[in-house]
Amino acid sequence: MIDPAARSASTVRATVIAAGAAVTAAIPATFPSDGGPTRLDAAMSTRIDEAVSPTLGQWLVAPSNGPVVLLALIAGCAWFALHRRWWAAVTMLIVPVVAVAINTWVLKPLWERQLHDYLAYPSGHTVHLVAVATTFACLVRDLRTRCVIAALTVLAVLAIVVGMVERDYHYPTDVLGGAAAGISLAVGLCWISQMLRTRARRARSSR
Repeated sequence: MIDPAARSASTVRATVIAAGAAVTAAIPATFPSDGGPTRLDAAMSTRIDEAVSPTLGQWLVAPSNGPVVLLALIAGCAWFALHRRWWAAVTMLIVPVVAVAINTWVLKPLWERQLHDYLAYPSGHTVHLVAVATTFACLVRDLRTRCVIAALTVLAVLAIVVGMVERDYHYPTDVLGGAAAGISLAVGLCWISQMLRTRARRARSSR
């Protein structure tokens, strides 16, 4: 008999994965034929360019910078290692890397939105940051900590949208799609990790 709590958790995970995937896939439907800015992109870009200075834009984009995200990833792995949750530590290390790889080699070529000399959708920096935060939130056991991580991630993504646009690194929709993809991929990969762990435990107990 399936545990009701486990069934409920699975339903939540499946819903989050489906919602994130739907948003990621729906945004490209708004792209013009040349892959340029949508109406939302143009409107937000105009307002941001008028209101945000280059110095502020550089600070706002900082949460998505590689060294910052890498430091957060290492801190997450160290947290679980200190608590002797070795499977969680390994999952924390692997999931964001796999999420970025899927985004780079599957999602970006799928939609081929060109900006400057690179594929811009979904934003890889955003996928990386959100995947790190989502993976930690999935693995940590305290609900309050999950809520704090979720709130901080939302604030970081909002800052990144403004910073990316001011720096001319991405359109707003690139960042929104990256956030949705990062959540969906991280939740799905964490779910797979949990199922693999359950199978491993069952295999050991049946020996």
